[in-house]
Amino acid sequence: MGATGVLAGFNALLPAYARNSMAEGAARHLDTAAAQVPGGAARDVVMDVHVRRETINIAGGRASAITLNHTTPGPIVELWEGQNAHLRVHNHLDESTSIHWHGILLPFQMDGVPGVVFPGIDPGETFEVDFPVRQAGTYWYHSHSGLQEQVGQTGPIVIHSQGDDGINADREYVIVLNDWTFEDPHRLLAKLKEMSDYYNFSERTLGDLAEDIRQSGVATTLKDRLAWGDMRMSPRDIADVTGHTYSYLMNGVHPDANWTGLFTPGERIRLRVINASAMTYFNVRVPGLPMTVVAADGKEVEPVETDEFQIGVAETFDVVVQPKADQAYTIMAETMDRSGYARGTLAPRVGMVAPVPALREQPQRTMMDMGMDMSQMDMGGMDMSHGKSPKQMGHSQMAMDHGSMQKMDMPKKESGMAGMSHQGHKTADSKMSDKMTGMGHDMKKMAHGTGPNAGTMGTGAMMEQSGPVIAKHGPDMHGAGNINIANVQRDRLAEPGTGLEDVNHRVLTYSQLRNVVPMQDRREPSKTIEVHLTGNMDRYMWSFDGVKYSNATPIEFPYGERIRLIMVNDTMMEHPIHLHGMFMELENGQGEHLPFKHTLSVLPGSRASLLVTADEPGRWAFHCHLLYHMEMGMFRVVRVSDQSGENNA
Repeated sequence: MGATGVLAGFNALLPAYARNSMAEGAARHLDTAAAQVPGGAARDVVMDVHVRRETINIAGGRASAITLNHTTPGPIVELWEGQNAHLRVHNHLDESTSIHWHGILLPFQMDGVPGVVFPGIDPGETFEVDFPVRQAGTYWYHSHSGLQEQVGQTGPIVIHSQGDDGINADREYVIVLNDWTFEDPHRLLAKLKEMSDYYNFSERTLGDLAEDIRQSGVATTLKDRLAWGDMRMSPRDIADVTGHTYSYLMNGVHPDANWTGLFTPGERIRLRVINASAMTYFNVRVPGLPMTVVAADGKEVEPVETDEFQIGVAETFDVVVQPKADQAYTIMAETMDRSGYARGTLAPRVGMVAPVPALREQPQRTMMDMGMDMSQMDMGGMDMSHGKSPKQMGHSQMAMDHGSMQKMDMPKKESGMAGMSHQGHKTADSKMSDKMTGMGHDMKKMAHGTGPNAGTMGTGAMMEQSGPVIAKHGPDMHGAGNINIANVQRDRLAEPGTGLEDVNHRVLTYSQLRNVVPMQDRREPSKTIEVHLTGNMDRYMWSFDGVKYSNATPIEFPYGERIRLIMVNDTMMEHPIHLHGMFMELENGQGEHLPFKHTLSVLPGSRASLLVTADEPGRWAFHCHLLYHMEMGMFRVVRVSDQSGENNA
């Protein structure tokens, strides 16, 4: 059956109450049947996607949303590797629109980014995408026009493998995570530009100041406050937009409405988790069930059993769970800033529920996120200056010392990360580790950023828990659009993610991802490109190398060459960076089995290295997938120029 048949049968798959309520204002989401991946025989697919503005019931209220075939998220685009896809996008809006097929390999003219590869789809027009399907896995699609993605224009893509993937799932569900606001997204952005912490209701108080002084002393606490003031940030700046305005949805369903996926005890269930939100990182777990990670960003990885994983905006993870008991299990997707959650249930029968975990303590940023050279600081009475008296260090030097900021020696063959062991990172200064031993749980919480004192300079244990320093920053401050630089750049691929450092169960890290097949292109890179993630949170300015998109020139990837792409996060927050059109191989210490990624969450103060084979000619978007960061200029074009020039723009 072709995709038109799938769409024709979509309404029939819905329960009676849903079929009878497709009128104006009805709730439209991916219910149990619509979120289950149908599967079937491999076939070519022809599918129509209709983009409309409709008033719907969503997140406990009524709002105007952009729907795709009357739902948000849109229906599953189900394809088969080795077959052909013909997708027709019909614009019923009164404004231009677009759809980007996130992570899909296809000609650049069909990639769906207005102003880069095509002008957009005008009202009343249809845009057709026709391509051979060259991959398998979990992906998604969304608008790349303005802020339309924020108001519902997202949907899942599932591509079945041409061969046996060895996963042997008995049933599969897509789990699409979204953040929904009843505010006009343009007004939301205007508030952020006027006051970047507008939605942050957990800033430090006088009570926190008193507690910090009690625990760390006046001098250390004042140093801490001054350093954070220099950065125009707070250690409690975890997310730009929070649960103050957002409701968090699973398959379009509010937590109180409890999206449910059915199972028979003993079945292997594949959950295709997609973070289709505009601005929100989630921590995903199923209490009582271990998860086996089998794919990342659509690409298979060697199975990793874990209990929780952090998923950045635009990433996808496939996990397999096998509930054996005749009971319900909660799928918990807690926001990284702990201001809310999306939630669903796996259950043998409709109506069953499981306990919903309470929100955990809010994490906080640390000086490690600031990229500070902790070896040059007096950490609450512990001499970290290595011979340099703290009195010789002024405050400005402590916070922004850029002297002698040259790249550290790294192995020539690899980036300095790919050849490292990521098992139990330790500081280069063993004396510092010795001093931290036995300092107690409170210090550990401060180091990780989850205790009441998190972020203060008296937390020397941060040195032991964070990844090794692999480079230092040069003299470039990246101009007026940037307020901070990572004096020292760390390999943080073995870290579980903000707020997950102290949990008492297993958490997935990037360092654990291992490709199921060895890399095909083993050439040494002919070109290294280093890109710095930059910004000024106070003025809500975001960019690459301090240059916003409107003033930037394309990044050149010579066609056919092997490129090493290095990303350095000079800001104090995570950024999910997405490259269109090509996969990146993450140099994470897995030798010849480097995992593929189309989107990488780059931690604050970190340095990540990736390899790219530039074999897809054209103009490709490269950007931060935090929607409002991209809108403010954290966007570039990567140009892959072939020799003939016929496929170049």
